[in-house]
Amino acid sequence: MPYLEQDNVRLYFREVGQGISFLFQHGLGGDVDQPFALFRPPPGIRLISLDCRGHGRSSAGPKDQIRLGTFADDLLGLMEYLELSSAIVGGISMGAAVALNFMLRFPAKGIGLVLCRPAWLDSPNPFNVRMFSLIADLIRVHGPVEGLERFKASSEFAEVQASYPATAESLAGQFLSPRAEEASTNLDQIPKDSPNSSRDEWGSISVPTLVLANRQDPIHPFEYGETLAAVIPGAEFHEIPSKSVDASAHQQQAQLFLERYLTHHFLNVRT
Repeated sequence: MPYLEQDNVRLYFREVGQGISFLFQHGLGGDVDQPFALFRPPPGIRLISLDCRGHGRSSAGPKDQIRLGTFADDLLGLMEYLELSSAIVGGISMGAAVALNFMLRFPAKGIGLVLCRPAWLDSPNPFNVRMFSLIADLIRVHGPVEGLERFKASSEFAEVQASYPATAESLAGQFLSPRAEEASTNLDQIPKDSPNSSRDEWGSISVPTLVLANRQDPIHPFEYGETLAAVIPGAEFHEIPSKSVDASAHQQQAQLFLERYLTHHFLNVRT
């Protein structure tokens, strides 16, 4: 299996295809399976994804290093390991926040930016802080099995389930991770972080940018996608179906817009 050693932390990554490199990162509690399930790269695109610290097959490392900026540093380390001078950088949910942090801090390394279902702006999403902090506390105090029972009996779960049943089940799924106890640090610390501190900084982004967002999902508010696309110069914005309504249509539309974006901005210049 391909691993990167970064600051004494072992990080797993996966890649497929050849051509222009596209680093596409997963969401909180996920792993590289998520971006690879959402998107199949067309010829000419090399799709690469890294399990963030404490996710998938990657080790966690020091707790005080669990933050979006560290995850972006790890992406830079992966680029150096693979000897990539530049790449398209993107992600889903937490991965989008990592990609945004990366692009703002290492602009010379990014030639494109993809933000799929963003869950942050320039500050934390209050809903996510509340829900993921609760989940992390329940796991730490009661363990994942009893913690899940208590979560499903809570007023917070009932509130979300009443309006967003798919979101409620997704949140409950965090207790089922085989690394739930270890991952509780990610669930507690990452939602309280943010990719940057001022949306004015987004105006400095000068690469082709694609933003995808869906409705009916409080973890990934549709308005967050609209806001990012309105401030990032020249950003392309598309609405895709919610996974909770039609998972197949969600994947198909994401595939369509991602492939169009990559083909238009990066593959045509090679023909």
